[in-house]
Amino acid sequence: MQASRRCRQRKGDTHRSFRRIPLAAAVALAFAAPAWAQEAAPPQKDREARTLDTVTVTAQKREENLQKVPISLQVLGNQQLEQQNVASFADYAKMIPSLSYGTAGGGVFSGPGFVQVYMRGVASGGDGNHSGSQPSVGMYLDEQPITTIQGALDIHMYDIDRVEALAGPQGTLYGASSQSGTVRIITRKPDPSGFSAGAAMEVNAIDGGGIGHVLEGFVNLPIKENTAAVRLVGWQKHDAGYVDNLYGTRTYPTSGIVDDNADLAEKNYNTADTVGMRAALRFDINDRWTITPHVIAQKQKAYGSAGIDPLVGSADAGYDASSGEMAVKHFYPEFSDDRWYQAAMTVEGKIGNFDLTYVFSHLKRDVDSASDYSDYGYWYDALAGYGAYFYDDNGDLINPAQHIDAKDGYKRTSHELRIASPQDNRVRMVAGVFWQQQSHDIEQRYRVDGLASDLSVSGWPETIWLTQQDRRDRDQAVFGQVSFDATDKLELTAGGRWFRAENGLKGYFGFANGYSSGSSLDPADRYGEAGCLAQYGAPSNWEPYDGAPCKVVDKQVKENDATYRLNATWKIDDKKLVYATWSQGYRPGGINRRGTLPPYVSDFLTNYEAGWKTSWADGTLIFNGAVFRENWKDFQFSYLGQNGLTEIRNANQARIDGMELDLSWAATYNLQFTGSFAWYDAKLTENYCGWLKPDGKPETVCPSGTEDPNGNVVDGPQAAAGTSLPVTPRFKGALSARYSFEMGSGEAYWQASLSHAGKRRVDMRTAETALLGQLDGYTLVDLSAGWRRDSWSVDLFLKNAFDERAQMSRFAQCAALTCGNEPYTVIAQPRTFGVRVSREF
Repeated sequence: MQASRRCRQRKGDTHRSFRRIPLAAAVALAFAAPAWAQEAAPPQKDREARTLDTVTVTAQKREENLQKVPISLQVLGNQQLEQQNVASFADYAKMIPSLSYGTAGGGVFSGPGFVQVYMRGVASGGDGNHSGSQPSVGMYLDEQPITTIQGALDIHMYDIDRVEALAGPQGTLYGASSQSGTVRIITRKPDPSGFSAGAAMEVNAIDGGGIGHVLEGFVNLPIKENTAAVRLVGWQKHDAGYVDNLYGTRTYPTSGIVDDNADLAEKNYNTADTVGMRAALRFDINDRWTITPHVIAQKQKAYGSAGIDPLVGSADAGYDASSGEMAVKHFYPEFSDDRWYQAAMTVEGKIGNFDLTYVFSHLKRDVDSASDYSDYGYWYDALAGYGAYFYDDNGDLINPAQHIDAKDGYKRTSHELRIASPQDNRVRMVAGVFWQQQSHDIEQRYRVDGLASDLSVSGWPETIWLTQQDRRDRDQAVFGQVSFDATDKLELTAGGRWFRAENGLKGYFGFANGYSSGSSLDPADRYGEAGCLAQYGAPSNWEPYDGAPCKVVDKQVKENDATYRLNATWKIDDKKLVYATWSQGYRPGGINRRGTLPPYVSDFLTNYEAGWKTSWADGTLIFNGAVFRENWKDFQFSYLGQNGLTEIRNANQARIDGMELDLSWAATYNLQFTGSFAWYDAKLTENYCGWLKPDGKPETVCPSGTEDPNGNVVDGPQAAAGTSLPVTPRFKGALSARYSFEMGSGEAYWQASLSHAGKRRVDMRTAETALLGQLDGYTLVDLSAGWRRDSWSVDLFLKNAFDERAQMSRFAQCAALTCGNEPYTVIAQPRTFGVRVSREF
């Protein structure tokens, strides 16, 4: 048993520990820069406020000035991404107030690569687990979607031109996975006009943790002068760990069996090693047509848990060991081997004076992972005597702890063809067609070492539960948007998207027949090998499904509908506009992973928004904002239900009221401030009882004493009207200041950035919130300073300068009413000091 637990040998002090940095010295270094500037200040005639650069975006699928686009849109340009040392999703998410995110839990490996993205408070909880709802936020790399069912790809942020965050429903131009917003990562493109290259090296050290590094570089090679070029980008990085897996034992109440983790105890064990590349070719066929093939690939091996266990060292969790602040005490291997690539192609050209664009993409992602799931076994044993049902082939009780071996395969293929009329026409249009198909092949073995053969799923030794399922999602759409200049001041826009969607799920899920015969269930509701017996009779009649005993579920749902958008924009002058928008977004319904449950239906988000884009003081001050109300109808609520499986139900109605502000100010020729702020009031507008009425609609009337459909008496609604939605705080903001100055023969700078998020609920339901608690608010401060001369740059940075234990998300290994006694909290990376040296050629 001990040998089976070892995922790798990593004993010894492989990571040098980085102890407390003298913070005062680091702060003094960063803020001493203005004193240096006194010696090198430019002449008075040059001390004029610098005009903010014009930012070009393609959010509406045509090139436009950011200040002319009448939507709530925040852009982080290449310069800002480099200045803020943005390397991953978490780095830029804290700079965009409309963005929130969580990490997968509930038995799924909780390390990097499994980010669940939310916008504008449109979050119900655990969306994104295996065979869960489709994401409510669309993630794009250039023109190609990069979202899978379990989460979006976390793109390495090097050689990136900009990030565009479109807040609010984008259902007209972007479709199903853009219900509450869209995030677009725009890469730098091949440039046929000349050679360029760059490279960077970074070393970083985590306070109390390990030492990491980043190596990255790019080269732009013209192939044929002014007509063809290739751009190659590569990266390799080691993310150091900071969570310890402490040595300890755990005693299971029923049997008295004592488990220990001596072979897996390790300091700083939540590490990750990543290598990746990106290649793009641009070929100008002639002066009217261009083709750009593109491929990106990455391999990441991650270990450990991003969550920490506050009960480490507590007898309440069956432990017997000293506690640690950033620690867990796990007994089985935890790792993820995540491999993916996306091949894409964009063809752009003109037919007459119309722009024609075709976009193709194919994404393939394979993830092999292992997860400790021993909390499930312990708490069910402690609360319900679970351990009495686990024995070996001799009939002796065994350790009931479970661990998960999983293989997930994702594929996504999409095509889009669109045409756009000239931008300077009085009547302008964008129209197109879209088709995509995505799949998720799921294999999950819930294993118990030494489990008896009659308790194991046939053909799968020591497997108490097996999920072997195939999910398929298909979408087709026709979309269009027309803008009309009613006057030289008033622009009117109308758009729509007409779609068809299909979701299917088939395969096996459940126990062996020896564990649960399912005799108390209606034959139509039986699953596992009991379901095989109910559907096919004797085992000799079973047809294996992808290695599983049989196919116990094979369902699909189809639907078609439409979303619309209306907008009116009033151009006060060349530098100011106001707008009003009514828009819709949607998310398709589907089949539950537990196929005996009813399907869930589409949910729709309707947005009422008024906003402004303004530039002041000769272009040195930009002030943009929006106020809105969003009504979320029959929203999909995902949670961990029976046997730790994700269940999805429609949970009535919710409303989100909010305001978003964006400010940029070039105060002087060398001092610039940027700030973004958001306020949200997201709450239920009807009771959530937890079951459906006979007509399939969510029940909203369930006072204390009401019986649910299973005859259980409830103590009122699981979440009452007025309850806040989880994940998103009422306030989130980011503020930064950058001061640059001449020093010697180069240019130096200092920079300070602050990001804040308020308190957040973890779960929508009252009882689960009582167990899991709420996430505390946090404030993170990042400091940096650097010097550039010619093509060389040296940067020093201090992330999370005050070592804030910022609580980012929380989860339990199984349903909160059971494993919620032992929740895990994902903490922001502790204070990290880094040095980065880069050069461009």
